[in-house]
Amino acid sequence: MGKFKKFLAAFTVLTALAGSAVFGAGVTSFNSDAAGSQAAVVADFQGNASSQVNGNIPYFTEKELTDRSFESYSDLDSLGRCGVAFACVGKDIMPTEPRGKIGMIKPTGWHQNKYPGLVDSEPPYLYNRCHLIGYQLTGENANEKNLVTGTRYMNVDGMLPYENQVANYVESTGNHVMYRVTPKFDGNNLLCNGVEIEAYSVEDSGRGVCFNVFCYNVQPGVDIDYTDGNNKLAGTSEVKKEENDTGSKTAENNVSQKENAVQENNSTAASSYIANMNTKKFHYPSCSSVKQMKESNKWYFDGSRDELISQGYDPCKRCNP
Repeated sequence: MGKFKKFLAAFTVLTALAGSAVFGAGVTSFNSDAAGSQAAVVADFQGNASSQVNGNIPYFTEKELTDRSFESYSDLDSLGRCGVAFACVGKDIMPTEPRGKIGMIKPTGWHQNKYPGLVDSEPPYLYNRCHLIGYQLTGENANEKNLVTGTRYMNVDGMLPYENQVANYVESTGNHVMYRVTPKFDGNNLLCNGVEIEAYSVEDSGRGVCFNVFCYNVQPGVDIDYTDGNNKLAGTSEVKKEENDTGSKTAENNVSQKENAVQENNSTAASSYIANMNTKKFHYPSCSSVKQMKESNKWYFDGSRDELISQGYDPCKRCNP
């Protein structure tokens, strides 16, 4: 693991210069007891879903590096907020079955509303239940220690590309990736400002995967109150009343025996939709795109269209489910 020390040393000067350049240009410094041991300096949102932290170099120490798969999740704090989620991602802990229901979990800051024309989904729900460590990496399902309230924008535009990068690397090489996600809360706010994601491929000393980024918990065109998650259309004064998503929640809680049988047997005919856990698209079972999917990416889903969308999935533009 000595290569990691040399790797970090090579970036010391660059990181210091980058840090001095950032100050004075609009930055936010987080140091939350609720999530994370590192105080990350993060540039203010400038229209990109994510930005680099610490010169894109993760904070892992040599002692933390390992090629043995594991996963760990911080206990919720006194306000019910998630903390650091940490893993060494290997093929042996990646999921082998479709993701189950998560709608019974209501993370802190959950005040759901729809924003037609602003949120790129149908229905246009503002918030998703965001896995800190994506399901495709460790197979964690309805784990309240791994789910935060995050905008669809953060979930799909911010976090998903990095999760896909790590998943694709591990699948194709069989190597391991150190992976840590830290939700950043300001003070006693119930909604995080975003999440810091660090990743480093172990066996090849970071040549395959190496990044440290911050994904912003924002939605362009929507003003969000991070103290409690309330939200309103930007430029207006009235906070939107939370919309009732009980139908979605009830559907997620009441998984029928028929649905369990469908998922266990991978029965295409009995499923309402087939979702691609990699691309976050869902399809009719008869859609030609289904034939092109890897079986490991398929989620045979027997439920409502709205339920899939509320979990961050988009309808296929080919079959228009």
